[in-house]
Amino acid sequence: MLTDCHCHILPGIDDGSKNAEMSLNMIALQHQQGVERIIATPHFYAHREKSIAHYLEKRQAAYEEMIAGNPAVTDIRLGAEVAIEHGLSQIAGIEKLAFQGTKLFLFEFPYSRFDQRYIEEIYNICNDYGFIPVIAHVHRCLQYYTKAEMAKVLEIDGIFQVNNEAFGNFRERSFCKKLLKDGYPVIFGSDAHNLDSRKPNFDLLLKKAKEEWLKDAEEILERYIP
Repeated sequence: MLTDCHCHILPGIDDGSKNAEMSLNMIALQHQQGVERIIATPHFYAHREKSIAHYLEKRQAAYEEMIAGNPAVTDIRLGAEVAIEHGLSQIAGIEKLAFQGTKLFLFEFPYSRFDQRYIEEIYNICNDYGFIPVIAHVHRCLQYYTKAEMAKVLEIDGIFQVNNEAFGNFRERSFCKKLLKDGYPVIFGSDAHNLDSRKPNFDLLLKKAKEEWLKDAEEILERYIP
């Protein structure tokens, strides 16, 4: 089974899909590329949301709008791409943003200078609720962090998510290959937002990635997704 564990296909909830029609077309393209399971991960920014409950209501409404257009759509799981902010671990109900029915929690590091408190927020949440941290598109941190800071990120006891797009960039591809060679747990996602500039791109991954990497990624997910 091929899983997209990070994408923005829910309509109208973030900067991803604009409407249900686009969402269904994105899903159709995913299926053409061999993806059988999709985890929808709309952005969650604590400073922008009224509450966890309000976010979950929006997410459910977007999901229902999407599947109303095609009730045959199956194996779409709900999750969130949670931006790390100071105080994130203190928000009531934060545990509800884990991947639906699992102990996996997708964290996004801010696109700014490294702050040790970001890692503390990750561990506070995961220690409180027994979650496994998943670090979203870890290769993007290369743009902002020093080697020493990247080493601290890679010390996180969790799973590292790589965007398929990384395999089209020499520096990011080299970084991801080293992660895999060194035995870090790696899973893949399209981070798709639309049908043009950021479309589903598992075709790229399938061309560039070794079959064993895909197999290992699915085995990691199978440990946690019922």
